[in-house]
Amino acid sequence: MKVTTVVIAGAGGRGRLTYAPYSKQFPDEMKLVAAAEKIPERLREIQREYALSEEHCFSSVEEMFARPRLADMAFICTQDKDHVRHACLALEKGYDLLLEKPVSDDVAECRRLLQKAEELGRSVTVCHVLRYAPFYQKLKKLLEEGAVGRIISIQASENVGYWHQAHSFVRGNWRNSSETSPMILQKCCHDMDLLVWLTGSRCQRISSMGSRSYFREENVPQGAPRYCLEGCPVKEDCPYDAEKIYVTDKVTGYDAKGAGWLQNAVMVKPTREGLLDVLQTSPYGRCVFRCDNDVVDNQSITLEMENGVTVGFHMCGLNRNNYRSIHIMGTRGDITGNLEEEELVLHRFGGEEETLRINAAETASGHSGGDFCMLHDMFEARDQGRAALTSLRQSLESHYMALAAEQSRRSGGKRILLEEFVNENGSIRNMVE
Repeated sequence: MKVTTVVIAGAGGRGRLTYAPYSKQFPDEMKLVAAAEKIPERLREIQREYALSEEHCFSSVEEMFARPRLADMAFICTQDKDHVRHACLALEKGYDLLLEKPVSDDVAECRRLLQKAEELGRSVTVCHVLRYAPFYQKLKKLLEEGAVGRIISIQASENVGYWHQAHSFVRGNWRNSSETSPMILQKCCHDMDLLVWLTGSRCQRISSMGSRSYFREENVPQGAPRYCLEGCPVKEDCPYDAEKIYVTDKVTGYDAKGAGWLQNAVMVKPTREGLLDVLQTSPYGRCVFRCDNDVVDNQSITLEMENGVTVGFHMCGLNRNNYRSIHIMGTRGDITGNLEEEELVLHRFGGEEETLRINAAETASGHSGGDFCMLHDMFEARDQGRAALTSLRQSLESHYMALAAEQSRRSGGKRILLEEFVNENGSIRNMVE
């Protein structure tokens, strides 16, 4: 396989910490040659770590894409609202793309990007990495083999850890839908994409209910200050205390595991002392009941697919751990599974129960192995001249489902016909290959 040269737009958690390391582990597949990042410390760190030349380090994405094309591919890992604008700049320069999800929270904008990519003949792989995770690959294979017969119904959930909810969707970058995306799109377009893929069908009807039930001003504990490290009187009893989550907690804290993705979001090259200092003024140090968040902390969706499969999906941000679970019911059996436990249990009606464990060696990267599996497939597909598993055309269906669900939620759970919804905002006829 020919080595693919890459530029990264956005050197944050996904760009610098997830995708860039692939070039070290698999130098025969990927070579990082340039990066753009508006935060100077992050730019200096990726420059140092990957020995990038000064002329190939840029303080803005626009500056990098103003130059003649520097590589084969561009990885777009900027904030949600910038994805399409930056993707278009890269496409116009002749780059093929790896595009972080969500593509956009605007249907018409999604359609414009698809049109531009196809007009220019460029490939765009969307980071719906869970399709590549060995857990879901095994599940898809079982379904294709007819392990449960014809699929009748699915129950699925994304259970967001309380600390992840507080970090990303209350204090962090995805707390406010007007600045980024609705939570059901940002967090759960993965899940909507999996439902389309596993059922082999588009969604026909959808309805949804949910709310920001807990992380609200009226739930501020008496005497709680704006920042947790300002001497909060309920610090000992509050699980959302910033010092606990980022420093002292036995599961998520720096004291237990050193610097992970949580700590790296708070500061570049985290140290214990540095975290305690930064959290005094950082958005990540705020009381969870005194933030400018407006996204939901729970949401339920009911879906009917075009092939008749019914789905109940639930997302909630009040769980001890992060995990996805699924229960697929068919005419000849059912399958239950937990992604984080990497276990599927197949029950064939009238037969023996079969437990299938996913090989842990296959899940060495993030998203239960999906991150690196996606990159490998994308580079291999590019080398072979075929489409990757998560092309832009395929992936956009999940966005329309999530956006329709959000409209339904805001309309009190009104049932929405997908075709009508998307045609009102931008046609999606023949969107799924």
